[in-house]
Amino acid sequence: MSFPPKYLARIIAVVSLSSLLAACGNDGNSNGSSSVAGAANSSASSSLIKVNQLGFLPESSKLAVVPDVPATSFKLLKAGTAIEVFSGTLSAAKVWDASRESVKVADFSSVKTPGDYQLHVDGLANSHVFSIAPDVYNALNAASIKAFYFNRSGVELLPEFAGKFARPLGHADTQVLIHPSAASDARPSGTVVSSPKGWYDAGDYNKYIVNSGISTYTLLAAYEHFPEIFNNQNLTIPESGNALPDLLDETLWNLEWMLTMQDPNDGGVYHKLTNENFDGTIMPHEALRERYLVQKTTAATLDFAAVMATASRVFAPYETQLPGLSAKMRKAAESAWEWANIHPAIVYKQPSDVRTGEYGDKTLSDEFAWAAAELYITTRVDGYYTALKPVDVFNSVPSWGNVNGLAWVSLAHHRAQLTNVADQTLIASRIKTLADNLLSTWYASPYKVSMEKHDFVWGSNSGALNQAMMLVQAYRLNGKRDYLDAAQAQLDYVLGRNATDTSFVTGFGEKSTLHPHHRPSEADGIPEPIPGFIAGGPQPGQQDKADCKAVYPSSVAAKSYLDNYCSYASNEIAINWNAPLVYVSAAIAALTPK
Repeated sequence: MSFPPKYLARIIAVVSLSSLLAACGNDGNSNGSSSVAGAANSSASSSLIKVNQLGFLPESSKLAVVPDVPATSFKLLKAGTAIEVFSGTLSAAKVWDASRESVKVADFSSVKTPGDYQLHVDGLANSHVFSIAPDVYNALNAASIKAFYFNRSGVELLPEFAGKFARPLGHADTQVLIHPSAASDARPSGTVVSSPKGWYDAGDYNKYIVNSGISTYTLLAAYEHFPEIFNNQNLTIPESGNALPDLLDETLWNLEWMLTMQDPNDGGVYHKLTNENFDGTIMPHEALRERYLVQKTTAATLDFAAVMATASRVFAPYETQLPGLSAKMRKAAESAWEWANIHPAIVYKQPSDVRTGEYGDKTLSDEFAWAAAELYITTRVDGYYTALKPVDVFNSVPSWGNVNGLAWVSLAHHRAQLTNVADQTLIASRIKTLADNLLSTWYASPYKVSMEKHDFVWGSNSGALNQAMMLVQAYRLNGKRDYLDAAQAQLDYVLGRNATDTSFVTGFGEKSTLHPHHRPSEADGIPEPIPGFIAGGPQPGQQDKADCKAVYPSSVAAKSYLDNYCSYASNEIAINWNAPLVYVSAAIAALTPK
């Protein structure tokens, strides 16, 4: 199976391999310590009731997945008791090819009374405890945003904000070298520049513009679409209590770094800020290798243009607090667009001395479309809409390497403010066609999700959440409830209604990810991981198994997940995986009827 170009270097490079192997199999995770144990674990998860382990809003759709047992009915109990509050009939059994399980579905959507509950089916253990509550996703949403704070580069995390996860400053990045691949007459190789702040990309300590692009946009879109969720939110970050919502404060930390990645001499944007090699399993302040700005690329420059155009309009109402920032971002976006049109096909080529993530992308039409759409919305200049070539741009579930969908998300949201050149019918059609395809899968799915076997790729959980984000757009357009229920199902999936019986968000759920591939969580000596991060999720490639002493419990697509630090292929965290968790948890809270 192929895997994302970002990780090519991770797999072929020897990066403190002895330290990595020492961590694997010795982290308290007994699952998978042998192939026999792995198989037993997989079998055990197949005999459990799978449910969103966090819970549901009173008016949300509420489903659970039940193994194919003789029982034809289920009961909803008050948690920890035999008190029955509801009973229902199980659906007919169907086989989900992604997990090779025959399962039934329990629907208890009519139960709306707040409380803690468990599902009971004769012949099975009761389900995990879950809640029904009007604020059931508040803490999840806040933690998924604060995870970005915990991944900040260039700052000390103080105890009053980080608690026991406080750590010294790492990677000030105020003296970074221009790599030979990025050299120009104005900035020769070895030129020292300053590029502080930003977020660490994933479990490693490098910073990449391409992945920052979709991540930052998704957070900005969450605020644009659902400001009521964030305006009074207190994340207990250093900026809390200032005149900006905390979500925008957190997003600004990365936007300020991104601005430093644009060459002021020509408008082009460097692809990444990185070491030559990945760091070992150490804390940020212990990682002291030289850092470089590496090669300008068209993809990075267009992603930058799209994000800065978006940020310009999001921060425009805060001119008093941040004078000149909105105009600065718009100018940066326009300059980047000009550079990309002069250099329309510069793709990333990994230098021979650099072995960190690539985020290589040879198809650039989607980046051009996204940047054009955002610039059109922000500037209202019709030429950008023409440059978008909308008839030729189809919709798709977003990923870092395919950002067509982001253009349609923004156009749909701003449709009432667009100029006459915009084709309103086409915009609505692009949203509806994709959502209807996802909805069709949801209707037919034995697990009642829009995920199919081929969706279990590297970072599959972000795929599930990005599917939900696209379903949300259709619901916002026409209010058809099935779109919202299908989006809810994707959130249910990552919170435990999946074939591994795991809530993939650290710190949330009775059985949640405990050993993510995230250097600070592993190296800090604290037993539990930093909360609020979502693991990449199951995928059958298992590109890390040569590096793991622990054994995957299954090779089946939807079960191929290993909760072990060594599993960067299924258990790493990444900012582009957390961002749609922020968006979807906010959208469900904002859109579900009260």
